[in-house]
Amino acid sequence: MFILYDLIFLIFALVYLPIYLFKGKFNRGFLNRLGILPRNLDLDKPIWIHAVSLGEAISVRGLAEELRKVYPNKKLVISTVTSTGNKIAKTICRSGDLVIYLPLDFSFTVRMAINKINPSLFIIAETEIWPNLISYLYKKRVPIVTVNARISDNSFKGYSAIIFLIKPILNKISLFCAQTEVDAERLKQLGVGPDKIKVTGNLKFDRLVLFKASGSRQKLGLDPSEKLLVAGSTHSGEEEIILEAYKDLLKEFSGFKLLIAPRHPERTSEVGKVIIKKGFYPLRVSQLDLPSSVLRFPSPVFILDTVGSLMDFYAAADIVFVGGSLIKKGGHNILEPASLGKPVIFGPHMFNFRDIAGMFLNDNAAIKVETSKELEGSIRELLKDNSKASQLIKNASTVIARNKGATLKIIEAIKAGGVFNGN
Repeated sequence: MFILYDLIFLIFALVYLPIYLFKGKFNRGFLNRLGILPRNLDLDKPIWIHAVSLGEAISVRGLAEELRKVYPNKKLVISTVTSTGNKIAKTICRSGDLVIYLPLDFSFTVRMAINKINPSLFIIAETEIWPNLISYLYKKRVPIVTVNARISDNSFKGYSAIIFLIKPILNKISLFCAQTEVDAERLKQLGVGPDKIKVTGNLKFDRLVLFKASGSRQKLGLDPSEKLLVAGSTHSGEEEIILEAYKDLLKEFSGFKLLIAPRHPERTSEVGKVIIKKGFYPLRVSQLDLPSSVLRFPSPVFILDTVGSLMDFYAAADIVFVGGSLIKKGGHNILEPASLGKPVIFGPHMFNFRDIAGMFLNDNAAIKVETSKELEGSIRELLKDNSKASQLIKNASTVIARNKGATLKIIEAIKAGGVFNGN
């Protein structure tokens, strides 16, 4: 089976490689993806944490800190797939630790990397299934723990269709620390033994960091009296809806500003054309280091075209709309702006954050909108009624506080379940 899987994965890799190169994602870390790691590694059976991208890397920061306390003699290896995740991973690691890109899931690449690193424990953030990686770790008797485990609606349908292939792989994982009872039940339906599943909550509630707004507002040239809407992690088709609402709101609120942060910064030119079509001037944040005369354009709309600074601009916002939710992308993380004390609005398609969105709506801690007119109406209400915004922020703070604690529950599950004794 694994020979066939290697062949299929190779075909996929060959097809995707030109796209990978075209998008400019080829970097020095690509050697890691081929299983090539630095020479003379002295890691002494480390704990290996895999966090695929930015969100997962941020969420495991606290877990890494707790692992150091419980297993003080263990070094850490943190792997990611994305460059943004890699940057966060580097801020987590200490001297003697290692940050790499996860090897491609070919038999020979994962064998090379695993043999070189020789981990004593492997932790996967969220539910990523890499058959060769998991199988070789299992063969080497390395315990595998999936933390923040979740099974989305689409994943559950897909896994159920190939359960005869997925079940043997899932059962090579020692422990699943599931986000919710729904995720735990789905894991059981996919054939995972109940004794391997613990419901520990969502790590994303535990690692919410503070950012200062002053520098970002200054960068945008905003007066203290001016209000800023940040539309974060937007996708194609959403910018038009947001700009339509913004255009009408400007007739009533002349000092109201908009910053659009596309989920994929390579869409900056595309977003700029949409802004021009709607009658505004697109101004890239990366250009704001130029002389202040650049800011003197009529009707500017800012575009965040840099990676890794969205939280800084969330901190600068007065209202936040979280994208990927007006169209069927599944939404993005609402905890980040909510933790910064911002009233949060999102669209109807939040299936990737179903449980978190549900918690916020049940506690009147966020606003869901369906259309441009509803978005416009909700923003208008927040701009006019400070008490409405304050109540949303207060309720969001309560939701976040109530759901913290996943990190310590995961540590306890690893220790109590006899998964890993530190050797």
